Amino acid sequence: GVGAALAQLGSKVLLIDGDCGLRNLDIVLGMSDRVVYSFADVAGGAVPLADAMACHPDMKTLYLLTAPVALPALSERGMEQLAVQAEEAGFDYLLIDGPAGLPAELSFLAHIATQAIIVTSTDRVCVRGAERCARKLEEEYCIQRIRMVLNRVRPQLISHGKSGNIDDAMDEAGLPLLGLVPEDVDLISCSNSGRSIHAVKHDGRGSRLCEYRPAAQRRAY
Repeated sequence: GVGAALAQLGSKVLLIDGDCGLRNLDIVLGMSDRVVYSFADVAGGAVPLADAMACHPDMKTLYLLTAPVALPALSERGMEQLAVQAEEAGFDYLLIDGPAGLPAELSFLAHIATQAIIVTSTDRVCVRGAERCARKLEEEYCIQRIRMVLNRVRPQLISHGKSGNIDDAMDEAGLPLLGLVPEDVDLISCSNSGRSIHAVKHDGRGSRLCEYRPAAQRRAY
């Protein structure tokens, strides 16, 4: 969502699906028929970035590198070379959609990161996980600028005390808030149909990416 919103704001964005377990960012973006190579092909030196990345069919400044089916042995040097190629290609942002929790692949993904956005919900279990992940990124990978996006926010449940509230989530995670993403049933239908969420219209208001734009605008500064 944030990557697509940045692209709509005029930035050139490279998305990397870093979740080798789920490997589903191409489905969310409606790009399943466009991806051939993974970031491992580029980091391993088999294919240059220019040939491996896939361009979004509607947003011409949004590109994707998917995750490999099975994670091969990769070096930090290989990931650094991938980042260099992205910079040489003129990308304004390289966003890595990392795996949930603290898996082994987090180490080489975090190695090329300069900032982090942790996406979680207001549920206390998820917030605790976000806090642990933030501390690991800070202490082991020296990433100092870490912010939080609260996903699947349900105002009615929060107002009735049936879901954790936003202030408590910020306090428990110890992270500044970058943005909020409301619960959206259209995301499920889009994923199942292979359509990108950005194409869904609501009551003439335009793309659902309007909900990601505030976070994208804050991310840009």
